[in-house]
Amino acid sequence: MSTLNRRDALKATAATIAAPMFIPASALGKDGAVAPSERINVGLIGLGARCRRIATDTLKNVPTINIASVSDCLPSRLDTFTAAVSPDATWKRYTEFREMIEKENLDAVMIETATHQRAWIACNAMAAGMDACIEKPMSLTIAEGREMVQCARKHDRVTQIGTQQRSNPMTNWACGLIQDGKIGTVRRVKTMNFVGPVPIPGGMPKHPMPKGSQGPEGSDGTKWWDTWTGQADFHEYNANLFYNWINYVDYDGGGRSFGVTGWGAHAYDQIQNGLGTSDTGPVSITLMENVRDFDTGMSDFHRPTDDDPAAALAGEPKEIVGPVGRCVMRYENGTEIDFGLTNDQGPSFGAVFEGTQGKIEINRNKVASNPKELTASDENPGLLKGSQNNPHIQNFADCVKSRKTANADIEFGHRSTTICYLLNIARAVGKVGEELKWDPKTERFTNCDEGNQLLSRERRKGWELPS
Repeated sequence: MSTLNRRDALKATAATIAAPMFIPASALGKDGAVAPSERINVGLIGLGARCRRIATDTLKNVPTINIASVSDCLPSRLDTFTAAVSPDATWKRYTEFREMIEKENLDAVMIETATHQRAWIACNAMAAGMDACIEKPMSLTIAEGREMVQCARKHDRVTQIGTQQRSNPMTNWACGLIQDGKIGTVRRVKTMNFVGPVPIPGGMPKHPMPKGSQGPEGSDGTKWWDTWTGQADFHEYNANLFYNWINYVDYDGGGRSFGVTGWGAHAYDQIQNGLGTSDTGPVSITLMENVRDFDTGMSDFHRPTDDDPAAALAGEPKEIVGPVGRCVMRYENGTEIDFGLTNDQGPSFGAVFEGTQGKIEINRNKVASNPKELTASDENPGLLKGSQNNPHIQNFADCVKSRKTANADIEFGHRSTTICYLLNIARAVGKVGEELKWDPKTERFTNCDEGNQLLSRERRKGWELPS
């Protein structure tokens, strides 16, 4: 399906019909309204808490998007999502994602599912001719991420990954200062030592299926859980797996709050943006200490200040326990990334760039510098007002129409996600003090077979990515 073809067809049809005596202003796009012919039809997939926020922001602030349909494999979420977001909505509702993309005339999809489901959904949607806005982290493995990029390029799709700081004018401006050499040559970047995922505990009991899981497929409601499991190894339904999937290595890379693919996906993406390495990556990674289990204790000893953008989130990640181990990455030009800051020390959504002529700290909706004059400049766009989602979703909508590259293109998202998984792999291999050499072109280790074995996973039968 082609967005431009659909609009061309609409315009051609309209040209052959005589204009009526009265046309509503909304149909013509007057008085600030967006004409239907200029709106893009979008399907939302995965109707959890994150999607509710995305949908609410979209409906209020991005009028060029028309939410045409919604989909979730858990039938009860179709009702609860609609009731929470837009009770009067007329969107079509589906428990089968594939049925939705076959029946609906969609320009794009927005994928807010669990991490392990995103690649399969995104690739099938892009192969069907739809653009894709994909929550971060975009993939479960490095190899899977590369397949997603190849699929997007093959089908010429516009993509946007959910690293919304890419659409924040102030942080982008600060990244430009670094790339323009305003702090000289960047020698070191200091960022957070985020927590990795944990294995699924053994002996988890089988729980009764949740209320509302029964759909037309049968009274026991088991089909939705098989669909939800997707590519991952199958486990019997347990409420902890479903509601806390983000903690487990089967489904994510350490996604909740102070985790490698949670806040880390944002922070490391800012490093890539600041260094101007969005389409490449480091050439080595070294584990500097033995891996240990770490309790973030964020709700107990995190000491936010009024000027810390993470202050509002300080109480969110309670009792987050997972593996940590300080690592150092090196880029081809010699710049080192030190993943050593702990959760009460620094920018949870960014990094500190240390150059030969100064420093710049980039955090979510905050920048600071030494010398201070750098970021105190009148050219600083200033704080972003409102939700971080708004300009990011708007940029995606604009690019769907213009066919330009979005701010967080899938290649950029893949490279930042790769940094997350390189950390997890280095910790899993556990070779303290040994430099693991990484080739960012072939996306393989040149001296670590154990690491190469962790670049991909066997997918459950029936959930292979489209060739």
